Amino acid sequence: MRDKNEFLHILNEIDRRNGLEYEQLTGDFDFSRYILKFGRPQLNGLQAPFMLAVLRVPQSIAGFPPDLFNTAIRRTGLEDLLTRKLSHFIEQLAHFGEQGLARRQLHAVKPGQKILPRSSVQVTEDYVEARVGVELPSNRGLVQAAAARDLFFEDLPEVVNHALVFCNLDEKEVNEFVDSMEDADAIRQSLPTRGWVGFVAEGSCPSRKPGSDDPDYYQSLPVSASGGLLSEIQVPRAGSVKGIGIPAGVTLVLGDAFSGRTEVMRALASGIYNHVPGDGREAIVTVPDAVYIKADPGRSIHRVNLGAFLDGRPDFGDIRQYSHESADSFSSQAASIAEMLEAGARVLLLDESDSVAEFLSVDSRVANLPSEAPGGVYPLSEHVNQLANELGVSLVIAGNAAVAGLIPAADTILKIEHFKISDITQQAKALVRENEKTPARKDRPLEESSRWVVPSSLDPMKGTHSVFVKASGTHRLDFGRVTVDLSSLVQLAEVNQTATIGQILCYLKERYMDQPRPIREILDLIDRDLSTEGLEVLTRDLRGDLARPRRYEIAMALNRLPSLRIAAGS
Repeated sequence: MRDKNEFLHILNEIDRRNGLEYEQLTGDFDFSRYILKFGRPQLNGLQAPFMLAVLRVPQSIAGFPPDLFNTAIRRTGLEDLLTRKLSHFIEQLAHFGEQGLARRQLHAVKPGQKILPRSSVQVTEDYVEARVGVELPSNRGLVQAAAARDLFFEDLPEVVNHALVFCNLDEKEVNEFVDSMEDADAIRQSLPTRGWVGFVAEGSCPSRKPGSDDPDYYQSLPVSASGGLLSEIQVPRAGSVKGIGIPAGVTLVLGDAFSGRTEVMRALASGIYNHVPGDGREAIVTVPDAVYIKADPGRSIHRVNLGAFLDGRPDFGDIRQYSHESADSFSSQAASIAEMLEAGARVLLLDESDSVAEFLSVDSRVANLPSEAPGGVYPLSEHVNQLANELGVSLVIAGNAAVAGLIPAADTILKIEHFKISDITQQAKALVRENEKTPARKDRPLEESSRWVVPSSLDPMKGTHSVFVKASGTHRLDFGRVTVDLSSLVQLAEVNQTATIGQILCYLKERYMDQPRPIREILDLIDRDLSTEGLEVLTRDLRGDLARPRRYEIAMALNRLPSLRIAAGS
């Protein structure tokens, strides 16, 4: 292996030559305290060459105690924390150009509040490896060796020392971060044994200030509960945590727009992820198969069976294989329910503020009125018993007036006032008079469907680009010639997940779409590969900006792909 002296020699040799000469640095170099793996530079016209540098620090130098990464969940926590340390220190590094403007030449992923499996940092028994983007110093397309020497012999060693060496980190902070991750996971693992689908710890702050990264500033009050509603969970590090268990079955959450209801529901939706210490939502935890469903008018629908929710009408065509380029609010929400059941969701979360009132329930007095018009709607309230009792799918539905029709079918009814939660199941049931109950109508059960994706409809090609995939933001994905609107994906955490979904669709096309396949099989194959081979399996080149999404967000993106075609539905 070449050493840092040879690296320096090459830099001096290529000084003021064409930026293409940076390719001579491709390979591995021993910098004594770490190995620098230098990828092939990417050249983009007159812009500075860009490359991915892999910094591999042996554990004899990094010195992270094995108990910090002796389980998968603790390893993920440590890797996420080191990514944050890496990003934080790199942000402090800047070089001043000829115009006196500060410019960063090192780039790393900047995580949000959620802790995710990432490709940015890997910790093993033998080494710690970080992936850092490097903007190679150049001026008018020519190599600037002096600036490159500062970058590789001053900045990168400082990054390693400050972010990847245990003795230079705050030991208490590292342990608290990883321990918090383990405690949240312990709560999540215990939910099924208690018959719960979610848990809201007393004192949690479910809502952060919009757009703020300050963990000490909250928009909401802390959650509290009436005494009889509190339960206690034992966790490995913090001991015991008191809070409210959200039971399986059908749970109704009542409260007005200012009660804290919406904030608690969004926190439950976010509870599929663990959160950083100090966030306020560290102990608001939900089972991993919970999916938040909202109305999404304007989305495309591809041969989805909406027969359980809609009667056929001449303008609808075959309602059992419904397609539309720009769906209305009702059919978009109905399609999302059907698609997530197809993907394997075990818990559905809905809130009146993000739903069509008519989709959630219908006033029993209106339902009883005779009608000669063809067609009709069958709201969710008519399917909750089948979902819970036959399909084993739990529902947590929140609202005020629009969800009153669900009271008779609910197993548990909670009320939120000023972020205080109480159980009012008995009182609410007693107020529902017999003649106000929604009458039994024509049986329209939910049916399992198997939709097969046509391979040619997954096409990442665009113009002269062999592959064009770009995440323009957390809720926008450019895939080939089409753009996917992901604005209704409430549980999509950050832009790196969106970028990874784009890579997953490319990987899917290349590896598995030699023939039509059912959507659920596709999701199972992706889950298997990511679990056994990691995010590395998605791309030929090393990437430091990937973050793993769930199968449900992958399914939502796939179903909203404008070019998607479905071979058959049953």
